[in-house]
Amino acid sequence: MEFRDIYFNREERFSLGIEETSGKFYASFPVRNDMIEYEEYYEISRAQFDLFQTDLNAALAFVNRCRRRELDELLIQKPGSRRGSAN
Repeated sequence: MEFRDIYFNREERFSLGIEETSGKFYASFPVRNDMIEYEEYYEISRAQFDLFQTDLNAALAFVNRCRRRELDELLIQKPGSRRGSAN
């Protein structure tokens, strides 16, 4: 998989982009376990991708639900047994 970030929000620590191979849009943010820090990628629609770039409140509402693991069914890559937690 080849993830390409298009929009970054450094203050809130998330990004939006497209996975080049599948064409899926995503929202991602860093997570960490006791060994490494890595990104979790959640699939979003094109409409969400467009909205989240201009409406920070909508983007944060979605990302925070993901951080609380409420939308795990949208994970593009399923985490391993040592899943990290959002910072």
